[in-house]
Amino acid sequence: MLDKWTNAWVAPVLARCATDLGRRGMTPTQLTVVGFAIGMLALPLLAYQAYGLALVAIVLNRVCDGLDGALARHLQYQSDAGGFLDIVLDFIFYAAVVLGFALADPVQNALPAAFLLFAFMGTGASFLAFAIAASRHGLERPHFEHKAFYYLDGLTEGTETIIAFVVFCLWPAYFPWWAVFFAVACLITTAMRIGGGYRALARAEGASEGALEKGVGSSKVEPR
Repeated sequence: MLDKWTNAWVAPVLARCATDLGRRGMTPTQLTVVGFAIGMLALPLLAYQAYGLALVAIVLNRVCDGLDGALARHLQYQSDAGGFLDIVLDFIFYAAVVLGFALADPVQNALPAAFLLFAFMGTGASFLAFAIAASRHGLERPHFEHKAFYYLDGLTEGTETIIAFVVFCLWPAYFPWWAVFFAVACLITTAMRIGGGYRALARAEGASEGALEKGVGSSKVEPR
C-alpha cells in the first residue's frame, strides 16, 4: 500500500549509491547474495534474543534489496535470472525472521509465528501465481514499473513488511499481538490479490478471445 510513495522517496538515494557501486565493479547478483547472507544472520540472532543486532541485519538486508535493483537499472541490465533470485531469497528471508521469533520464545511466539507464516504463504502464492499468468497475457505493472515481477496492490507490501519487522524487534515482548495483527492484514491482502488478479486475468482472456474471433471473422472469404 505504501510502496508507491516510499519508492519515489528512496529511489534518488538508491540511484546515487548504485552509481558508486557500479564504478567499484559490484554486480546486482553480488548485492542480492550479500544482502541475503546478512539478512539470514537475523535468524540465529533472534533465536538468542539479540534483537538489536537482528534489527541491524534486517535493515541492511532491505538496503541491499533496494540497491540491487537500482544497480541493475544503472547498468541497464534487467535480468530475469536476477529477478528470480531476488524474489526467492526475499521470501526465504521473510520466513527466517518469523522463525527466529518463534525460536526466541516458543511458548509465547510459536503459534502466532505459524499463523503469520500461513498468511505469508497466501501473499506469496497470490503474488507469484499472478506473475506467471500475467506474463502470458503481457499485462503491465503501472505502479511498479521497476520491479522484476508483476505486482498487485494490497495492504501489506514491502514497506509494510519492513515496518512490521522493525516493530517486532523494538518491542519483542509484544510479538504475538503484532504478528497476529500483521497476519490478518496479509490475509486481507491475499483476498484483494485473488479478487483483483482473477478479474484482471479474466478481462485479458476475454480481450484475447475477442481479438481472436475478430481475426477469424475478418479472414473469411465471401462467396462470389
